[in-house]
Amino acid sequence: MSNKPKLWTKNFIGISASNFFLFLAFYILLVTLPSYALNELHTSASQAGLMTTVFLLSAIISRPLAGNWLERAGNKKVLLTALILFAAAAPFYLFPKTTAGFLVIRLLHGIGFGMATTAAGAIVADIIPFSRRGEGMGYFVLSTNMAMVLGPFVGLMTMQQWGAKIMFIISIAVAIGALITGLSVKLPKQEQDEQKVAAAFSVRNLFESSAVPIAIVGGFLAIVYAALLSFVSIYAAQIHLEHVSSLFFVVYAVVLLISRPFTGKWLDLYGPNVISYPCLILFAIGMVVLSQSNGAFTFLLSAGLIGLGWGTLFPTFQTIAIQNAEPRKRGLATATFLSIYDTGIAFGSFLVGIIAAKMEYSSMYFICAFYILIGVGLFYVLHTKRKTTAKAQSRAQEIS
Repeated sequence: MSNKPKLWTKNFIGISASNFFLFLAFYILLVTLPSYALNELHTSASQAGLMTTVFLLSAIISRPLAGNWLERAGNKKVLLTALILFAAAAPFYLFPKTTAGFLVIRLLHGIGFGMATTAAGAIVADIIPFSRRGEGMGYFVLSTNMAMVLGPFVGLMTMQQWGAKIMFIISIAVAIGALITGLSVKLPKQEQDEQKVAAAFSVRNLFESSAVPIAIVGGFLAIVYAALLSFVSIYAAQIHLEHVSSLFFVVYAVVLLISRPFTGKWLDLYGPNVISYPCLILFAIGMVVLSQSNGAFTFLLSAGLIGLGWGTLFPTFQTIAIQNAEPRKRGLATATFLSIYDTGIAFGSFLVGIIAAKMEYSSMYFICAFYILIGVGLFYVLHTKRKTTAKAQSRAQEIS
């Protein structure tokens, strides 16, 4: 009989389900609102793009504030407040007839989303047994990956079949689902009490310094992921693979689902270096294969390699960010990591848009592979070398 502490508890399932519904609502609206703005509100392309930009910026700004609040008020209180705000904002999508009205709702929705995802990350870090943290964080992040696959499919299909009103109603139901499943999470009272720290508010308290180095690596590599999110479907159409473009992230998620039981356990057993370096190389190889794709097989093979590479790196980096922080700082560490990561996504979307206007998509993706190799060096300097130096200093102090 195994002596391993239990991972799949009611709390772990509840917080993972809440995270799934949060991101499902996010992805449903992410892929449909720009189209709705162009076709129904008759906005310009730049104004349609603001639907995503305003949401992400409000989420990025709210995360450090939520991380600071987590220390003082406790994880559960922040989570429920954020989920209520997220669910309460969703019905208002049914009413505005102007772009300005939608942008106000996107601002409020983004604040709720940023706070809720920060609190969820902090809660899951607390309830996962320490010896299974890599495995547990991997499964938790898988809930985001599943929403990434299902959300665009549900959003676009609903818009095409039944129109925007039904799509908005579905997004409301999904947001309420996030709230209901979030309510099912019950933190032990002593755990909640320990989290409440009367920390003075300051700019320094908005970020967890121990999480910054690995967050910089994550944000740096997120620029490549932004290039995939923004342009892989357009690239597929350019190389006459429209019929399989929708399967790219399906294959990405399936490979993650199959590999997750192994990669998470290896992270716990052997540490992040053993996992991260091979996955960085796989990520780079996947981008090379994508850049040279001329058929469905190579296109979907690249999705599998990228899923195994980047899909494993993201939860690994988030686990490192949490493990480097003190227990009471895990919420702030989560906020710091996700804020810097989302900044990479937001900046990357802007940057690759400029690059894509200047060169072929295949060339851009080929260059991305070499960019990832720079990321290997960045990971070595900001994580591996720092850890080695810290251990050497610790041993020297023990000897002296």
